[in-house]
Amino acid sequence: MPGENLTRLEAEERAALVQVHDYDVVLDVTTGPEVFRSTTTVRFGATTPGASTFIDAITAEVHSVTLNGVALDPAEVSDGVRIQLPDLAAENELVVVADGRYMHTGEGLHRFVDPADGEVYLYTQFEVPDSRRMFAVFEQPDLKAAFRFTVTAPSHWQVVSNQPTPEPELHPSGRRADDVSTATWAFEPTPRMSSYITALIAGPYDVVRDELTSSDGRVIPLGVFSRKSLSQYLDADYIFEKTKQGFAYFEDKFDVPYPFAKYDQLFVPEYNAGAMENAGAVTFTEVYVFRSKVTDAIKERRVVTILHELAHMWFGDLVTMKWWNDLWLNESFAEWASTIATAEATEWVHAWTTFNSMEKSWAYRQDQLPSTHPIVAEIRDLEDVLVNFDGITYAKGGSVLKQLAAWVGIEAFFTGVSAYFKKHAWGNTTLADLLTELEAASGRDLSGWSKLWLETAGVNTLRPEIETDASGAITSFAVLQSAHPDYPTIRPHRLAIGFYELQGDKLVRTHRVELDVDGERTEVPELVGLARPGLVLLNDDDLAYAKIRLDEDSQALALANLSRIEDPLARALVWSSVWDATRDGETSASDYLELVLGNIAAETESTTLRIVLANAQLSASSYVAPERRGEARRALADGLWDLAQQAEPGSDAQFQFVKYFAAIAEAGSHVDELAALFAGERALEGLDIDTDLGWELLIALVAAGRAGDAEIDARLASDKTATGQESAAHARAAIPTAEGKQRAWASIVEADTATNSVVRTTAAGFVRADDRSLLAPFVSRYFDMLGRVWAERSYAIAEKLVELLYPATLANRELVEASHAWLAANADAAPALRRLVVENVAGVERALAAQARDAG
Repeated sequence: MPGENLTRLEAEERAALVQVHDYDVVLDVTTGPEVFRSTTTVRFGATTPGASTFIDAITAEVHSVTLNGVALDPAEVSDGVRIQLPDLAAENELVVVADGRYMHTGEGLHRFVDPADGEVYLYTQFEVPDSRRMFAVFEQPDLKAAFRFTVTAPSHWQVVSNQPTPEPELHPSGRRADDVSTATWAFEPTPRMSSYITALIAGPYDVVRDELTSSDGRVIPLGVFSRKSLSQYLDADYIFEKTKQGFAYFEDKFDVPYPFAKYDQLFVPEYNAGAMENAGAVTFTEVYVFRSKVTDAIKERRVVTILHELAHMWFGDLVTMKWWNDLWLNESFAEWASTIATAEATEWVHAWTTFNSMEKSWAYRQDQLPSTHPIVAEIRDLEDVLVNFDGITYAKGGSVLKQLAAWVGIEAFFTGVSAYFKKHAWGNTTLADLLTELEAASGRDLSGWSKLWLETAGVNTLRPEIETDASGAITSFAVLQSAHPDYPTIRPHRLAIGFYELQGDKLVRTHRVELDVDGERTEVPELVGLARPGLVLLNDDDLAYAKIRLDEDSQALALANLSRIEDPLARALVWSSVWDATRDGETSASDYLELVLGNIAAETESTTLRIVLANAQLSASSYVAPERRGEARRALADGLWDLAQQAEPGSDAQFQFVKYFAAIAEAGSHVDELAALFAGERALEGLDIDTDLGWELLIALVAAGRAGDAEIDARLASDKTATGQESAAHARAAIPTAEGKQRAWASIVEADTATNSVVRTTAAGFVRADDRSLLAPFVSRYFDMLGRVWAERSYAIAEKLVELLYPATLANRELVEASHAWLAANADAAPALRRLVVENVAGVERALAAQARDAG
């Protein structure tokens, strides 16, 4: 990582000097398994002839550099990361011939060999700074250009980039010594775009094709791609259906036709993220190719992700941020837009409930860490960008945009966005450009709103203050707003207040009022004189971004009748409020667990179910008092097994209860039932123990000491796939012995051969230990390895090792003290590394406070 940084100041200086016209990038991916040949010709102007600059190029070897016909010595001008360009002319042509290195970390040009059939697959992942791993490039978003890619590859491959794939030129057999037939694909130049959204995906992918008609009458070709060994599981028709629904929705709401010539969606292996918005060639994680049963939560998330990337074709690709400080706006807009499109254009009509359960809970969690920052963060360099891909960038930003849409009105919001796209098409912008159009459309002055919401950190807490007379009529109603003392900003909110009453066996809304809330106290006179309801719910419909507290009477009614709340979003708001109170040490973890086991069986929303069960596991493992931890984990495991048996056969709830039971089964008293379920000697009606669920059950048996290497090897022999290898690594790392933990640690820390996916799954198995003494010896080793892995590994791998190997499950004072000792001794460590450690220890400190509350 050292030497690969780019500062904002350098980028500004370069943008003032350089105007990039176009790139010709010629790639040969038939040169062997380690490197590929990359020849880049870039034409650009310079405002100051005679000046010098640099171009970015992370290379294995630079063979030649020619600037304006003059050969430069590669040894003198290239350091493997940048190429210096002296004595520029007013107009320049640069030719760089280099070898790039294939990556196995999900960065740059990633190369994967499918263990199922030996086929080779390539794909690019360039956000934030990694197109420079494939070709020489001025790597910053405001130096847009046209890109022409020419690619030589095996002739039986699919080759995909941003423009429609041309007919290849076939080469005679025998061009290479191993007699592989090759071909060359010469793509047309792209429109002007930023380098990070260019793409190359190549390999023997299977493809399904379709098309749609854009709002301007153009026929847009569509493609869905997957590896040959996975294509039998690809539900391309459904993906096309959601894509077409998204196209129709966005073209209508944005009033701007889709800006590119085609739209391909490609599911690629060993992916680091959910997806990436390459213009016209979106890549997705293969998690979204369902080879086994998945939860409804994952199915819905796939739809949201499809629409998230589609929204980026306008916001991010057509109009692009000038610098990475507006990354939040790019991602937040896509998060907001994909959720509203999912709710209004697809069958997933409760997408805003999912948004509350998942995105908002992530945002609230991130916003209460010591590392929280304003939404508009100070991005000084590329390392700042990498570390700010977080819950503030995505989830809080999306939540605040939802608040902004409510603040200005949804019609005005879409009108302003449409004007923004039309005015700035193919250009670069800042936040001010969007706010200008929203102000014009709505008539609201957003300068104060922007300052309070986007330039300050922290989350407010809202609670009702209600007074009634003897008859139960409301005589005074106010919304009280507070802030954490470290982040004391009081903000304006647009929110709704709902009144709920028991009607039969349902708790239903009987009254709603929407208003602006500002200041520490906001009177609500329109509620005076109404009868006080059983439940008063602030932030009904979840318009605002704020922590919500229930008044005492409302909380008592809500907790006693949580499963009876009719509206799933209102129910999610109550779940979220109680969980937040548990995290804050206001409600005991034991009480939260009792609430979960007593109400979760009636939950209908898959993501709410998923998040609540995950929170319950965290509570039982880390938030209950240490002396009750074993009892709490056992009660949760046994309770989940009981719920699985009682659930409707074949239901999503049954499936989730089994999955979460498997994740904690070693702590319970039903390991025999788990073993029988895995062996096929015990069955739950409607539940199929398919490939992936079978792995989860085996991992649970390994963690319980009831299976080991022999059983893992046997299952891997029947699942010779990439997912099988990752699951086997997860299982081996879960072996509950000192030797097993040491082997797992060595495989990813002491060795540097594991792919990004195997690092992730191995770490997940390593930290799984019902006997926590197995992890204690690794505390000092964890801190000893930090500096080394940060210096020697790529960011994608180093981040996973630092974050995922932290033994947070120990949840004790000794871990906190060791963490602070490292921070004190490493004040000059990379800010991104220090931030990860700070966030890790903050989670343990919160757990200790929760334990103290639970001990009571």
